[in-house]
Amino acid sequence: MTLRVMLVDDHELVRIGLKTLLSRYPAYEVVAEAADAAEAAVKVHRYHPDIVIMDIRLGGRSGIDATRDILAQRPETRVVMLTSYPEDELLFEAIVVGASAYVLKHIGSGELIHVLEAVGRGESVLDPAVTQKVFHKLRESARQSEDAAFAALTDQELRILALITDGKTNKEIAAEIFLSERTVRNYVSSILEKLNLSSRAEAAAYAVRHHIEDHLPTS
Repeated sequence: MTLRVMLVDDHELVRIGLKTLLSRYPAYEVVAEAADAAEAAVKVHRYHPDIVIMDIRLGGRSGIDATRDILAQRPETRVVMLTSYPEDELLFEAIVVGASAYVLKHIGSGELIHVLEAVGRGESVLDPAVTQKVFHKLRESARQSEDAAFAALTDQELRILALITDGKTNKEIAAEIFLSERTVRNYVSSILEKLNLSSRAEAAAYAVRHHIEDHLPTS
């Protein structure tokens, strides 16, 4: 089976180089080329490529925009994103919009063919040079999400929520942090309201899911 390929790059020499490379492999047929996002969207509709090799930085709208447009038209199309820089800040966005692969432009010709073979099988590929950056971004995103999960709570409410998670009753919490049971009950109501939850069990599950132990005040 021959895979139909479209090349999207605002540098003609890059497109020529890629087309020359792919011409050596009968498994790939370059059916279209585009120099910008608008042209890419039109030609995807016309030529129905299986794979689009996309420069992440185009003149005008970016390769991210082009990928978004292409996958909106043809979700089955697989996009291989190319970049010159492993620290490109568009990396994570490229993955989010649905690119199947993300590789550096200095990749060897044989390596690029391996990437295309993998993408042709429906796999996703990430250049090793950018893998660590992606993991860092994912960890940072998860940390920010957890921080936001408890942003509305005061330090005292966080302590009480942690004790709720430990299964303690209002009376037990009151004794542990030297408050009246009525005050603790008010705090619990406030916690449930702020987190838009309806029960202590939901509050406990929420706290565990968002790793409350990492967000407790130190004093």
